[in-house]
Amino acid sequence: MAFVQQSSPHTHRARPTSRVMLWVILATLPGLLAQTLFFGWGNLINVLWCVGLAVVAEAAVLWLRKKPLSVFLRDNTAAVTGLLLGLSLPPLAPWWVSAVAVVTAIVIAKQLYGGLGSNPFNPAMAGYALVLISFPVAMTTNWPEAAMLFQGAPDFADTLARIFSGTQTAIDGWTMATPLDEYKHKVATHTAAEILRHPTFGEGIARGWEWVNAAFLAGGLCLLALRIMTWHIPVSFLAGLGLMSLAFGSNPDQHAPLSLHLLAGGTMLGAFFIATDPVTAATSHQGKLIYGAGIGILVYLIRTWGNYPDAVAFSVLLMNFAVPFIDYYTPPRTFGHHKARRGLPSRNRG
Repeated sequence: MAFVQQSSPHTHRARPTSRVMLWVILATLPGLLAQTLFFGWGNLINVLWCVGLAVVAEAAVLWLRKKPLSVFLRDNTAAVTGLLLGLSLPPLAPWWVSAVAVVTAIVIAKQLYGGLGSNPFNPAMAGYALVLISFPVAMTTNWPEAAMLFQGAPDFADTLARIFSGTQTAIDGWTMATPLDEYKHKVATHTAAEILRHPTFGEGIARGWEWVNAAFLAGGLCLLALRIMTWHIPVSFLAGLGLMSLAFGSNPDQHAPLSLHLLAGGTMLGAFFIATDPVTAATSHQGKLIYGAGIGILVYLIRTWGNYPDAVAFSVLLMNFAVPFIDYYTPPRTFGHHKARRGLPSRNRG
């Protein structure tokens, strides 16, 4: 079956890609600030490191492909890929883990398929998924305790040394499990009340994490207000996750409650900044609703019964596989026609 490539036939006063990516970068700054305030300097260092490495990797591949560097580097897409990885990776992950993720994202997941507009999978999530599977120790033992910056946390120099020492050995005084991981692995033997007494959760939903998610939500709403993206994917993503949680997780003594699913992991970052990637997401409004809902449902299924407590990366990549089929059966209305042609094509019978 030939895959259908679709684009709007008439777009007036379109924003250039570089400006769209710049708005995305600016919209992530509240979330990055919240991460820095509650979890220390790690994410900020990772963002700077990943963005710089992503631009260098993209420039190297473009040079090998004999493409004009200035034209392709100015679209800011490499910087956004590095930014998303820096925000997603554990704040204290060793530098080489981030490097592997960035090189995989830029060189393999993006440029190997022909560059921007040709990649079928979200580059940042492809890089993240690879290092999560390949280096599980480094990806699960380098999450710092919340509110570190205000409670004797290591300073910028100590955090920098920790990241660039390249070690995987976790320091118990600095690190702990994420709230979703903590809940997932203790709910089988503890009640919800007992689990929530752990320092990971603090007095709120998940100590520090609720503010990080609220900050990314605010940034995402700004992108919606500016019409950088439409509401279909983030709303259907959150709706799919919420409905699954209400249907199967109403008992907090068996599964994580809805509040944790929404505000204790990478949910808002995934819903507004990762799933909405215009290259790898569905095209039509109906297709976006199906695509976003599918990601939300998969996030819940993997978080609840799978081995990975957050699951946004795998859910996005799995739905990237489905995008060509979603687009084939949910095409947008052709300009000048009342309804889109959907379903299986009819065959002439002689």
